[in-house]
Formats: sequence, C-alpha cells, structure tokens
Amino acid sequence: MPRPAVLITGAAKRIGAAIARGFGEAGWHVVIHYGSSAHEAEALADALPSAETIHCDLADGDAAVKMVETLAARLDDWRVLVNSAAIFQPDAVTALDPQTYDRSMAINAKTPMRMTQAYLSSARARGGRRAIQLTDQKLENPNPDFFSYSVSKHAAAGAIPLLAMGAAGPEDRVYGLAPGAILPSHDQSAEEIEISHRLNLLKRKTGADEIAAACLFLAGGHLASGETLFVDSGQHLLSQPRDVIYLAREGARP
Repeated sequence: MPRPAVLITGAAKRIGAAIARGFGEAGWHVVIHYGSSAHEAEALADALPSAETIHCDLADGDAAVKMVETLAARLDDWRVLVNSAAIFQPDAVTALDPQTYDRSMAINAKTPMRMTQAYLSSARARGGRRAIQLTDQKLENPNPDFFSYSVSKHAAAGAIPLLAMGAAGPEDRVYGLAPGAILPSHDQSAEEIEISHRLNLLKRKTGADEIAAACLFLAGGHLASGETLFVDSGQHLLSQPRDVIYLAREGARP
C-alpha cells in the first residue's frame, strides 16, 4: 500500500521538524514545506524514509493556495495538512506595529485558513482529510505580550469550528492543537529557558515530541471535528499576566 501523505508547513526547523520526524517514523510520506530554510529542509527529507520538500512564502496567500492545489492534483492519499508555520515577533499592546501585525495575520491566520479551504476542496484522501491548525495556549491564558502574534492566533482559532461546520465533509476533521512553551524563543538564556518552560501546572518541560504525538493522534480522527487539543502541561489552566519569557526574567519560579 502507498504511504499516506502529510504536508507540514514550517517543517524545516523547530516544532514543524519534530512533527515531520514523527510522521516519517510512523510510515507517512512527509511533504516538508519551508520558507527560507532550504538546507535544513533537504537534510530532514534525506533523514526520513519517504519525504520531499516544497518552498513557498506564506505571506503570499495566492502562492500558498497554488501549492496546495498542485499537491492535491499529484498526491493520491493526502490525509493530513498541518499548519505549523508561524512568526512570533514582539510588539506592544499599547502600540501595535503595523508591519508586524500584517505579517503575523497573513502567515499565522489568513494563509492557513486559505490553505485549509483549498485542501478540503481539492485533496484526495482515503477515510477523510484532517486539517490541523497549531494555535497557542494563550487562547485560554491570554497576556498582552506579543500582541500581533496573539491576535493572529485567536483569529486562526476562531476559524477552526467554522471550517469544521462549513468546509469539511462528513469524513473530514478540522482540529486545533495548542502548545505551550516548548522550545527556546528569541534571546532567552539557558537559565531562562529552564525556568519559563516549567511555568505550568505540572512544573515540567513539554517536549516537541509530545506535539508530534498529538498530531499523529489527531490524524486518526478520534475527536469531534472543530475541537482543540491543548498540549502544554496545564499552562492554559493558569492565569499568567505576561509571557513566560518575561516572567522568568522578572524572577518567577515554577
């Protein structure tokens, strides 16, 4: 039997690469999308049993839709789309930076919505299609830092139940997957990483491999369409006034 296919955006590095490795090790054909990390994407593809790379600037929504349509015409069993790519740039709740906002909304929300629509309307898959949108535990535990990023993730999350209701077929599923603090961000020191990643109910570091395992679970379609799964060691159940990057710098402890 041919391998089922998955496209993962932003899969050359970080969480996207962990998701790609998880699907590859589970026997899937992995399509590794990348923006500027061609070398890393090719190296990852070479390390997986069945993989290919594809380039697209997700700020260009039309190009992203064309990428989906091209893959849909070629892949016979394209079962999963994982919208993992995102930009995470700081701007202030008191002074939105228009350029950061526009890029965040395009890459984190608008283009993934359009890609999901194109995928659900054109891809062929045995047993139904699965669209998985990575969001953030900030949906339930908001703070004012990284303002444009946070707004864009709320927009992406708001589309999930709508797409599940109106764009998905009876066998399809549209899901959200909300991570907490997983990998180092920006200029964090090793000590800050160790502290910030344990600022959750379980006081443990959540691994990127746990996000990959959650994606594989959602690929099975075991949850009702429109649901969001939180994988954050309980961080979303807290009330944190700032992003954990800054909480760690301000002296917070797990």
